[in-house]
Amino acid sequence: MSQQRKALWESDLEEDLQDVDLNLAIGNYGQNGYDDVQPRIDEATLLAVQQQMAQQAAFAQIPDVVKRFIVHFHQAVLENNLSEITVAYESGWNRLTEKFYSKTEWPEAEVIAPLVNDDQIFLILYRELYYRHVYSRLIPDIDDRFHSYENSCELFNYLLNSDGPVPLELPEQWLWDIIDEFIYQFQSFCVWRSKVKSKTDEELSMLAEGSQVWSSYSVLNVLYSLIQKSKINEHIIALREGKSAEEIPEIVGEYGTRPLYRMLGYFSIIGLLRVHSLLGDFTLALKVMENVELNQKSPFTRVTACHVTTYYYVGFCYIMLRRYTDALRAFVSILNFILRMRQYHTRSYQYDQARIPLKHIINKTADRMYALFAICNALSPTRLDDNISNIVKERYGEQFAKMSRGEEGIPAFEELFLYACPKFISANPPPYDDAELLGTHIEDPPVEPAQRHLALFLSEVRAQAPVPTLRSFLKLYTSLDAKKLANFLDADEEEMVQQMMVMKQASRSVSRVDNANGVLDGQMISTGDLDFVIDENMVHIAESTVGRRYAGWFIRNTEHAQRVFDTLRNSPLPIAPKPSAQKSSATSGAEAAPSAPRTSGQKVAWGGVKAA
Repeated sequence: MSQQRKALWESDLEEDLQDVDLNLAIGNYGQNGYDDVQPRIDEATLLAVQQQMAQQAAFAQIPDVVKRFIVHFHQAVLENNLSEITVAYESGWNRLTEKFYSKTEWPEAEVIAPLVNDDQIFLILYRELYYRHVYSRLIPDIDDRFHSYENSCELFNYLLNSDGPVPLELPEQWLWDIIDEFIYQFQSFCVWRSKVKSKTDEELSMLAEGSQVWSSYSVLNVLYSLIQKSKINEHIIALREGKSAEEIPEIVGEYGTRPLYRMLGYFSIIGLLRVHSLLGDFTLALKVMENVELNQKSPFTRVTACHVTTYYYVGFCYIMLRRYTDALRAFVSILNFILRMRQYHTRSYQYDQARIPLKHIINKTADRMYALFAICNALSPTRLDDNISNIVKERYGEQFAKMSRGEEGIPAFEELFLYACPKFISANPPPYDDAELLGTHIEDPPVEPAQRHLALFLSEVRAQAPVPTLRSFLKLYTSLDAKKLANFLDADEEEMVQQMMVMKQASRSVSRVDNANGVLDGQMISTGDLDFVIDENMVHIAESTVGRRYAGWFIRNTEHAQRVFDTLRNSPLPIAPKPSAQKSSATSGAEAAPSAPRTSGQKVAWGGVKAA
């Protein structure tokens, strides 16, 4: 065997080292440190090997159809193929979720990374879907909550801090779901974080160190940054002013011309409406919507979930600002839309699997809006839509009757409000980083946000408690002696005048008029259908009743007839029965004989019965 060849400098090095006492020159420097570090290196190496083996085992367990789907999904994203992305996102993901992952997580991003060549952008998008699935089907733990926040930060940093617009195109439905899920996870974390007593020591420690995780500032900063980057408000104003197609790119810049940024900015406006409503700033919530028009041509109507969310939060903000007529208009508009379009929703992803089946979410939101409609109609009686009013009376007839009884109806108002209101959150988290303050927080917890808003709402309801009784008496007369009215109310004349002033004030509020641009704009008008004046000792009543609107009835029934006609037209024709053999032979014999006009025999009218 030949010996291994020595390097040319090795012999010289050995001669030099013979004259040097290495122990004396180097001493014991670092020996103890290496002794301490080596076990940690071994442990880290072992953990890395174990993690790699676990990932390989997890990769082997992924069904082949899921692997092919991920590869196809990744290729569609790389090519910005919107049609293929839409199919994969709206159909493939949900179908595979139902088949393989209905009760467990999807494979982690690190496991499927080899399938997508470790494409970090796609892995961020994949994690967005992964954590959305965890929040919808499973119970997220604190690691899931923290990691989902980190992934959201990575996604928005990529979109906002890259050098120029990113080369990425996603369907509008997915863009809305990104904003919607971002706010949902923020809301869910705030509600979970506020429950201090249920936290473990590990969770308390992580919350103390991660005070900025899912902070209100970070969430608002993302939404405002997307609006500013896309210049969506400038884009909406330019369209309203009729700017040309050549002028708009100069106004909105390179980001605003990209559909990805434009729609993210637009959906961020709706997101701010929602976040400010959850935080209790209802005026600011409507203020951010000042450039968005509430009509069927607005871009938010292209995504059903966004459409429903917008009207729900706008209507609720109107209620908290005591603009009940505007709230009623908003609820009537969206509830009629849901009634008309329900048959079409069942054909799309928007009624398939989402966080929970979105069909269930939309139906539940609609039910909450019916409850809010009942509240508004009790506080500001009006006749906007008979169809919606009838549905409300069917669902909440008992509560609606109680709400018209003054002080006795307070529990009914409270019940419907707590059922229909959003899950409010507090902008200030518990003081997890200070043990002393946290102990005080546990002993004397602050008022829940929902209870605080309920108290504000009920204070307005209690102020209007005498109105239903007074209104019921005034509707019976066109003129009435003041003393007689006071006797009806079991009150003296001074109390009666106070109640009448309360009713007068309740029948006036700020409301949008035809020339109002923003949803916050409006004028002080009379919203009631009953007015009165006091002339010396007489009360004169004028009732402005709105006649029954027959047009709506004819439209609804015409649409129903059209649907029946379309169903019949699209149905297959019935299969004709096969003729019997005897009848077939008779027919063939008749065809063999030449046809000739009949000149004799009894004439029978068409459709008549020939006499024997």
